Formats: sequence, C-alpha cells, structure tokens
Amino acid sequence: MDRNQIEEKDKWNLTQIFNNMNEFNQVYDKVKKEIQDFSKYETTMDNNATTFYNTLKLHDEINRKLEKLYVYTSLLFDCDTSNNDSQSLKLRVSNLYDEWSKSSFFITPTILKKDYQEIEKYYQEEPNLLEYEIMLRREFRYKEHTLSDVEEKLLSSMTKAMGNDYQTYNLLKDSDLTFGTIHDENNEEVELTCSNYSIYIESTNRKVRKEAFQTLYKTYKQFINTFASTLSGSINENITISKLRKYNSTIEWCLYADELDTSIYNNLIDSVSNNLETLFQYYDLKKEVLKLEELHLYDIYTPIIKDFNKTYPFEDAKEIVLKALSVLGEDYINILREGYDKNWVDVYPTKAKRTGGYSGGCYDTEPYILLNYQEKYNDLSTLAHESGHSMHSYYARQNNPYQYGDYTIFVAEVASTVNEILLAKYLLKTSNEKEEKLFILDNLMNLFKGTIYRQTMFAEFERDIYKDAEADIPLTADYLSNKYYKLNQKYFGNNVVVDEEIKYEWSRIPHFYYNFYVYKYATGISAACHIATNILEGKENAVENYKNFLKCGTTKNPIDSLKLAGVDLTKKEVIDSACQMFQETIEEFKTLYEESK
Repeated sequence: MDRNQIEEKDKWNLTQIFNNMNEFNQVYDKVKKEIQDFSKYETTMDNNATTFYNTLKLHDEINRKLEKLYVYTSLLFDCDTSNNDSQSLKLRVSNLYDEWSKSSFFITPTILKKDYQEIEKYYQEEPNLLEYEIMLRREFRYKEHTLSDVEEKLLSSMTKAMGNDYQTYNLLKDSDLTFGTIHDENNEEVELTCSNYSIYIESTNRKVRKEAFQTLYKTYKQFINTFASTLSGSINENITISKLRKYNSTIEWCLYADELDTSIYNNLIDSVSNNLETLFQYYDLKKEVLKLEELHLYDIYTPIIKDFNKTYPFEDAKEIVLKALSVLGEDYINILREGYDKNWVDVYPTKAKRTGGYSGGCYDTEPYILLNYQEKYNDLSTLAHESGHSMHSYYARQNNPYQYGDYTIFVAEVASTVNEILLAKYLLKTSNEKEEKLFILDNLMNLFKGTIYRQTMFAEFERDIYKDAEADIPLTADYLSNKYYKLNQKYFGNNVVVDEEIKYEWSRIPHFYYNFYVYKYATGISAACHIATNILEGKENAVENYKNFLKCGTTKNPIDSLKLAGVDLTKKEVIDSACQMFQETIEEFKTLYEESK
C-alpha cells in the first residue's frame, strides 16, 4: 500500500521528535556551529578539574542533539527509501557526524595522557566529575594498550589500507558470483542466487533443496582459494594489531571492550560440546518426521510442520504479546501498552519502506519499532522480540544519565529473546490448536539449533583458526575446508550424512570477518533461557532481578549486569539450562506429534 493509506495509529508520529523542518533546521544549525567551535577545547580541557568536566559535559550535550537529528532522518528515510529529500537529509546528518568525529577526536587521547591518580584528585576538586567515574575507569583500561602519539597516527593512517579483505569478500560474494540455474518445485528452470537460496534449501521437495545445495557450493568451491586469501588476510591484520597493542592474543583484544576474559568464550564451547546429544536427538526427530532413510545436510532446513496458515491481526497481536509478558509485572505492561498507544510501532509494509524489523531511537526519543507486519506467527514473534529491545532501551534510559543510558551488544539480544520465549510458552499453554503448538515448538527447536549450536560451532571454528594462525600455520583453502568439515562432523553426529560440499560453507559466512562476534548470539539466548525459566517457575525475586538488569544500562560490565538477573556466564549451568530447555521442547514436540497422528 501507499503510506497515506495507513491509519495514523499504525505509523510513527515523528513530530514527537521535531514538530517540523524549521525546528529540525534550527537544531541542525546550532549543532553544526557547536561542532565547529568544539575543537578549541582541545587546548583547555586539561587546564583544571572544572574545564575537564565541562568539556566532557559539553561533548555529551552535542552528542545527544546529534543523535536526535540522526534518529529523525533515519526513521524518515526508512519510511520511504525512494524519497530523495529524505536521502539528502540523512546524508547531511551523516556528514555532520564526520565533522564531529574530527572535532572531538582529542577527548580520549587527552584522558589517557593522564594517570588515574590525577583523575582521582580531579574528583575532589570537581565533585560533578564523579558522574563520569565509571566511564573514566573504563577508558583507563586502554592506557596500557595505547601507543605513542606518533605510533597512533601511523596506525590510523594505515586504516584505509586495512580492512579491504572484507570489502573484497563482499564484492566477490554478493556481486561477482553467479551460481547457475536449478529446477524449482514446478520443474521450471530458475536462477539460483544468494538471496533465494534460503527459499530453495527449505523446499519440501527434496530434489529442489538437494540441487540448490550442490549448485551453491559447487560455485563456492571454484573460488575457494580467493576466499581463503581474503579471510586469511583479515585474520592476519587483526593478529598484527593485537600484537601492536600488546594483547596476549587476538581473542583477548576482541573481548576486551566487554571486559571479558577468554574463559567465557571457552566455557560456552565446552558446555555446548558436552550437550551435543540433545542436538543429535533433534536430528533423529527430524529424520523420523520427514520419513527419510538418511538425513542429509540439505534436509535440515526444511520445516517439519508445513502449511500452518493461522493469522494474527495486529490489534490481536498486541494483546497477545501483552498477555504473554504479563508475568513481568504491571509496570512493564503499562509502559509497553502506553508505548503502543504512543506510536512506538510503524506497523505495515508500504511502498519503498525499509524491509525487516528493528528497535531504534535514542536517549531523547521514544524507542521506536519498525515492523513489516503480515499477520503470520513470525510477525507476532517479531513484535514481541522488538518490544523486548525497546523496553530494555526504555528502562536503561529512564534510570541512568545519558552516558550510561544504553546497553552493550553483548547483552543486546537477551531482553528480546526473553520476550520470544515468554510468548512461545504462553501460546503453548493457552492454545487449543495442536497445529499451532507443533508449529511453535518447531520454531523453538530451530531457534535453539540455529542460535546455540550453530553459532557455537562458528565460534569454535573462529577460535581454532586464529590460534593456528598465531602459531604461524598457513590458512590455506584446504586447511580451512578440512577444519570446517571436521567440526560439522562433530556437531551433526553419526546419524546425519555430512555431505562433502559443506566443507566450503565457511566461505559464505560473513561473521568470520566480524572478529569474535558470533559467540554473543549463543551466550545471549542461553542467558535469556535461564531468565525466562526462573520467571516462569516463579523463583523468588526473579522478575525484580530481571528488571534490575534492564535498568542498569552500562553502569556495570556485561557479566556483572547479567548477574543482577541471576545469570552467571562464568558457570556452565547457564548454558546447560538452555540446552535443557531445548531437550524439553523436543520431548514436548514428540508427545504432541504422536497424539496428532
């Protein structure tokens, strides 16, 4: 539909941010001037405790206004990506960010030139500076890993020459590769692409998904040496930087920002490895339901519950989500209901609207939600998921000053996944339809399989190849492919045929260029399962503890913030509990499936 066909209640009301373009331009012009003037504080910031504090405070004030400008232009653009005025407006703010980066670059270097003992004296001279104590302590963690001014400038000047491996990888994968044709369900010849592969690999026609699988990896195999070169180049760049910055390993460097040590990473891999039997049971179940003599890797993505066509109109969906989340308490529900009423959500797909879904906003706006709602269960689940993000943002912003009113990527998916699980559990408890229950259970099993086990397999691959590269073992195409194939054998077990083509799958996974990122998906869902279990079992203070986690923002590091919610990721019990929920879901599916035969 055209956007003007959508009711106002189902669209963002962006006048809540700026009433009109005149107001936007007034703020824009003011911020632009403040940015141009800000560089003069480089020479005065460290004059005394008061100028030190005032510079930090002004920095945040400018940043807040700039974020508000950015959110407004981004939301406007996402409503209609074909609108040239919106594109231009967004570009103006993006350019302003570039100016801001150049004008404010001196903040961190000025801080790190001092010893922390000097900062502690500043606290006594200017008590208001204690507002930044947590932030400053975190900054000083990097002092031992900061190079001299000359070295930092040299490293910075090399930035443009580095990082090209990922760009080359993307261009090759997304622009240059062609995969040929396959035959679809109607036996018609169609072109296979990266985009439609996900459709064909889920096909209920086994010939279609097998041909798609073999055709895709045949092409990747042809370019496997080039992919090995780009990945190896990216890894060696990261190893070099981590050594220059005096870290013991690349993984230590990549986990440092979240104040984590490698034991968290290794605990995840070890715990999941000890729970592989549950995954094998899932594949045995899939083989049985699909009635296959052999389960191949091209069979594992096809859904085992087909043709579930129940619809959830959006007005009903909001009520379902609110009822499902009512276990989180009256205050949580009242805030979320008010958010729905205050146009937090842009609901329906319209011409040129951005696809997918997200939760956005900033400290001085509502935590807006973008949907492309089409009344399917996945759309209902997405509403619950994004509402979790937005409520996390709401609590963090309402209970902290600006500098701590956010949350880290490490915990970003916890609140959203808690909501997904609570929704699924609520519907499983209240639904009278076996097909709906089986569909939801199938979705949950796929969530556990894909997010806990698959991401952990990726994490193990990444850890091991970095370790070998740091030991000067060449990351050749054969080395990477054989390493990846053996891991697939480990994670699929003896009852799944691990097809030869899968050894090339590593070459199509962009996350291996994200520098030890994928493990966060698995730790996030594990924490969410633990929290949801405690809440649903009515454990003492479980809801209050969870809300304390939502409210703490970045005043605590990720591990300590999760401990507020009763989650200790240093212990294997958290990962084990998520695997246990997977096990229980498999058993529940089996029982219901047998009854429905």
